Amino acid sequence: MKKEILDELIRRSREELMGLEASAKSNRDFATDQEFKAESKYDTRALEASYLASAEAKRVEELKLEIQILEEVDVDASKKLGEISIGALVELLHQDQKRLYFLIPTAGGTIIKVKDEAVLVVSVFSPIGDALMGLKTGDEFEVETPKETRTYQVLSFL
Repeated sequence: MKKEILDELIRRSREELMGLEASAKSNRDFATDQEFKAESKYDTRALEASYLASAEAKRVEELKLEIQILEEVDVDASKKLGEISIGALVELLHQDQKRLYFLIPTAGGTIIKVKDEAVLVVSVFSPIGDALMGLKTGDEFEVETPKETRTYQVLSFL
């Protein structure tokens, strides 16, 4: 199941990358096209397109790095270490509700549906992801939210 989740995250990131690369190229071409040269000092279409192309190019580089990081995730690390680490699929109990969380260094906040089960992808840099690192089955932990302190229990992890 962990490999399926990771593969889906990589697929989504690659899909976003392809679309963004095409968009960045289009905006770069627009910004440098002589036909769209500013007609007055108030005509900023080309300038705005160049800003957008620059921002998109930056996001392209971020996505490439994200894909590389995802490709390097060892989904068996938790099993080897005997504790929750990057690449772990964790079942947590909170207020009598069981939920699955997949712990990775990037792409947090994404929900992946696998075998009719929703899995929330959490980054190790999020409060819950940070709190999970190093825990074992049966451990309890708390996470501060703006509204309350939430208590979780680790039911299992892979």
